[in-house]
Amino acid sequence: MQKRWDIAEDITRELKQKAKALASEVHCPLIIAELLLHKEIDNTADLEKFIRPDLQQLHDPFLFKDMGKCVDRIIKAIENGEQITIYGDYDVDGTTATALLYLGLQDINAKVDYYIPHRMEEGYGLSTNGLELLRDKGTKLIITVDCGVNAVEEVEIINNMDMEIIVTDHHNAKSVMPNAYAMINPKVEDSGYPDRDLAGVGVAYKLLMAVYKKLNIYTTENRMKYIDLVAMGTIADIVPLVGENRVFASLGLEKLHSLQNKGLRALIDIAEISLKRIDTSDIVFGLAPRINAAGRMSSAMQAVELLITDDENKGRELAEIIERDNSLRQQIDQKTFQEASEIIEKKYKDIKNTYCMILSSDSWHPGVIGIVSSKLVEKFYRPTIMISYHDGIGSGSGRSINEIDLFEALSTMDDLLESFGGHKYAVGLTLLPEYIDSFENRLTRYIKERVSPEQMLPLLRIDKKIELYEIDEKLMKWLDLFAPYGPDNAQPVFYAKDVMIVGYPYTVGRNHLKLKVTKDGCILDLIGFNLGDFLPVLKRDAFIDICFTLEVNYWKDKTTIQGNLKDIKI
Repeated sequence: MQKRWDIAEDITRELKQKAKALASEVHCPLIIAELLLHKEIDNTADLEKFIRPDLQQLHDPFLFKDMGKCVDRIIKAIENGEQITIYGDYDVDGTTATALLYLGLQDINAKVDYYIPHRMEEGYGLSTNGLELLRDKGTKLIITVDCGVNAVEEVEIINNMDMEIIVTDHHNAKSVMPNAYAMINPKVEDSGYPDRDLAGVGVAYKLLMAVYKKLNIYTTENRMKYIDLVAMGTIADIVPLVGENRVFASLGLEKLHSLQNKGLRALIDIAEISLKRIDTSDIVFGLAPRINAAGRMSSAMQAVELLITDDENKGRELAEIIERDNSLRQQIDQKTFQEASEIIEKKYKDIKNTYCMILSSDSWHPGVIGIVSSKLVEKFYRPTIMISYHDGIGSGSGRSINEIDLFEALSTMDDLLESFGGHKYAVGLTLLPEYIDSFENRLTRYIKERVSPEQMLPLLRIDKKIELYEIDEKLMKWLDLFAPYGPDNAQPVFYAKDVMIVGYPYTVGRNHLKLKVTKDGCILDLIGFNLGDFLPVLKRDAFIDICFTLEVNYWKDKTTIQGNLKDIKI
């Protein structure tokens, strides 16, 4: 698909001088200094903070308005021997948050257990069946993680069951808030907390650290003990990797190397991930889909069991079960993607004038429609909602594009929906079949009023022009310090003009393009994942413009610099 190249404006002459001064001061390539200035880093103190995240950069958890109230209630429950239940979501963010809080409270002798609803039987968030089960088990205090901010009716049921609930969440709140004992959510108005972008596991970590602080056990060891779980959930939930999230991701990835968590060790082994170079992409594409598969195919309780186990044999056994779930999930994914693509081909014949895609079926597995929606957005670049019908009601999962806040869009048409929730880019919803056409018409109108046809092309943000002779080991070492990469701290994207194709390009694997280019006597190897469709128009000795990121390629104990191709202009 054609892409829009959005090339960042070159810095002013004044900033160019500043970049030269910074490059001289810290002994980095000029192109690195210019990239740092784009991040508003113009001195050694800010640079040190950026390239060496540490615990001192984290905010005081008691900045949350309700934190003191939460901590006092939890400590009271521990002292009185009350049953505390951690109630989580079934994705990676929810399961890591559940494991973190369970382990952290267990360490201070809390009487604690956990509960994750079954995706197919109970759906997202607090469920009446689950609450009744907890009441009958003797739970007195429920602490939600990664859910609950919009559970108005369910919280009222809890209050009538002689239980109390502390809600920790990071999802957007609707206008009416639940009457919880306390609420910890950085996105709630007047939360008091300066970092709005925490994942659910980050919020849970803040609660645990506040309890530790009150108990005078807020040591470096305790603050670092479960930071690997915080990193897992934070990275997997695709939240901005800046501020506190960058600290969590950086320190957590480092902690993963020690493999202290026996369940994660087993999962990393079975996923064949190299610990020497583990990064955010290994989490997003390797570990997260496997953990999510437990909640999609069977029960996310197994994922929590994996994350909390201290038994190596049990860790391996659970990892193997989850691996089988993931294999099944992949098979269903592929089948569903194929079916959805065929529906799109028949339903949306003029894709250029299509502003959103609403697809439905009574045969789709509700556990995979979110993943398939993401793949369809990647292929067609249209906000996409897939709906699976069961027992007369549709459960939907939607993904969006950069230009459209899907949560905000659904907020304007909640009269058509039974329920909805989520973020700008990802939503869940339920609706009755009779409203699907009205829903699609209104969503189409909403998007059409806000987005031009030109904006319905994928946006490729490009940071800098680069010459091939500027690419060397020193540059790569500095780029490595920009990691961990993620939203709001994306891997720098470069473009090079008028490079010449060397030899004959070819494809490998599933439509991946391989080629070499040269300019000024320098050669760069390139790989373009899923860009094999360019092959027929690429000729030997032809001149092209290329857009790419840079990475070190490891192969048989040899390392080479490689470009990861994003787009080509002939």
